[in-house]
Amino acid sequence: MTTAALEYTPEIARLTQPIYERLKSVIPEIEWPVHAPYVAAINELKRERNAVLLVHNYQTPEIFHGVADITGDSLALARRAAEVDADVIVLCGVHFMAETAKILNPDKTVLIPDLRAGCSLAESITGEDVRLLKQRYPGVPVVTYVNTSADVKAESDVCCTSSNAVKVVESLNTDRVIFLPDNYLGKYVAQQTDVEVILWHGTCEVHERFTGAELKGYRASHPDIHIIAHPECPPDVLDEADFVGSTSGMINHVGETRPAKVVMVTECSMSDNVAVEFPDVEFIRPCNLCPHMKRITLPRILDALRFNQYPVEVDPSIADQARRSVEAMLAIG
Repeated sequence: MTTAALEYTPEIARLTQPIYERLKSVIPEIEWPVHAPYVAAINELKRERNAVLLVHNYQTPEIFHGVADITGDSLALARRAAEVDADVIVLCGVHFMAETAKILNPDKTVLIPDLRAGCSLAESITGEDVRLLKQRYPGVPVVTYVNTSADVKAESDVCCTSSNAVKVVESLNTDRVIFLPDNYLGKYVAQQTDVEVILWHGTCEVHERFTGAELKGYRASHPDIHIIAHPECPPDVLDEADFVGSTSGMINHVGETRPAKVVMVTECSMSDNVAVEFPDVEFIRPCNLCPHMKRITLPRILDALRFNQYPVEVDPSIADQARRSVEAMLAIG
């Protein structure tokens, strides 16, 4: 079931003008009449349904700045998902994020606007894979990136995100850990700690496409550029970067340093969203889009609220085990 196209009326123009004033540097004026009716309808309907929209940093600006109640990276969304006071949570991100929200809110309705919004990292490993690793390395704790399915989290000792991975690994006070599933993030963590890190072969299909040569090209074209990169990128990319950090870390770094010219080596909608907050910073935008994040659109969000599309369910026996690993991460911070 889908919603018919909505009309852009003078009243909708008036209601949404304050939102567009913030977004006009990243959304052309000619596009706003397409977005505005959905922005207005979603904001009205979420109040009627006592719904909260949790929106990841990689969502497009009209979603991120137009309809979100809570924004952030995976860690921030996980933390806030555990705290929300609403009947309905609409997770505007990918499926593992919606699963995490459901794990932390078993009695709430959790919706994802498109069931096809997956993740290459989550698809790279299964719960059975983790069980086999635990047999091969008995007694070695399993640290699992939140970019995984509920059954993988259920087989893990503790979850982490890119922003707290090193802290989580070191909190275990052990000589070695199994770190799943992002190979590049695991290598980055291994460089930051004396703990031996046993790696998996998963990669993010967005971040793995960046290259060190590409960053050298940015420096050749813009000698004064400041390069910040996500630790899911390959090692040669991180070697070329001036700063490496999670999505929240990258945003904070821009806010603290205010570079004149910056390139954020991550999913390209994030640069648009951050540029809205820091209009004095010039953003050079590499554009590697996440095809899964881009499945979430304003019309699909409206359909989710109108028709209860699509509820996320997690088997209670898996959810109970997965909840322990997620809560262990949240307790570490």
